[in-house]
Amino acid sequence: MDIDYSLLSTLYTERLQELRKRAESVGISKSGSVEVLRARLIRKLILSSHDLSWEGIQSLPNLEMGKILKIFGIKSSGSHKERRQRLWLHLNYDSRRLTIGYLAEMNRDNLHQLCKELELELSGNRTVLMGHVAGVLTSQLNGWGRIKRSLRRNGLNSPIPIINEKFNHEQHQIIKNLDNIDYNKILTQAMKEDSIDYIINDIEKFDLTTQQELLSLRHRIDDLERMVGTILKGYGGNWGNNSTDILIRLAKRRGWSIENSVVIDRFSKVASNIAEYKGANFNENSNIVKMEASESTINRLRKKLFDRVN
Repeated sequence: MDIDYSLLSTLYTERLQELRKRAESVGISKSGSVEVLRARLIRKLILSSHDLSWEGIQSLPNLEMGKILKIFGIKSSGSHKERRQRLWLHLNYDSRRLTIGYLAEMNRDNLHQLCKELELELSGNRTVLMGHVAGVLTSQLNGWGRIKRSLRRNGLNSPIPIINEKFNHEQHQIIKNLDNIDYNKILTQAMKEDSIDYIINDIEKFDLTTQQELLSLRHRIDDLERMVGTILKGYGGNWGNNSTDILIRLAKRRGWSIENSVVIDRFSKVASNIAEYKGANFNENSNIVKMEASESTINRLRKKLFDRVN
């Protein structure tokens, strides 16, 4: 199954207005809640080669069904029939509206059709049919209608193949096995402290959004170190503009807020310093700039020197 995982990750994390713009650009309805629209876009952009009509869902093998449910970001366990029901509900109904209370307002014909779609018993009066559907909604509670919380927050933060993005083969190899890298040289505590000092230096001068992004970044030095090590290994120890571009893409895919120019500048300089510490070779044609010592770093060094003298 060829999947554009980069686009899928973006669809998981985009908000309603962004999803509406995307829907409009590809010519599909932009109405409905954020989850309804997200499911519609995944069906259109990610799984366009699959027949996800009622008949198509009925013909899906159980293994394939599980994969598709995972792509939609919802619960994938259960029997084959439960999976079919869950996928049909996710693709065709709004979980906020199709509640047991809403069933009480439906007429018999609509309940009969819903029972047919959910592969339920079709005989009985309105109350009986409503009981059949209510049983499915209860058993499927929280299994459809909303993607998993971790996906909404972080997107796909595990190693994934990139399809349809303008990554060259060399970049593609770097992204693979992101969390299984051997590091040649681990940062010292002093180096970590210097990096944090630089990130939050004069933070009070910036607007609240920038301050929040910088404060968030300061807690991710260990993750940043691992990512730098990954790229260094993929490029044979070389570091340049291309390395920084890939690093920013990886961080954004993991849900980091790196949009502000101040944040990007400090993020890039700290990363370059880490790369240098690990023994990187800086490309001659790059314009890499490393971080300068912050006032707090200088003061800490002064204190250490003073303590040694005394």
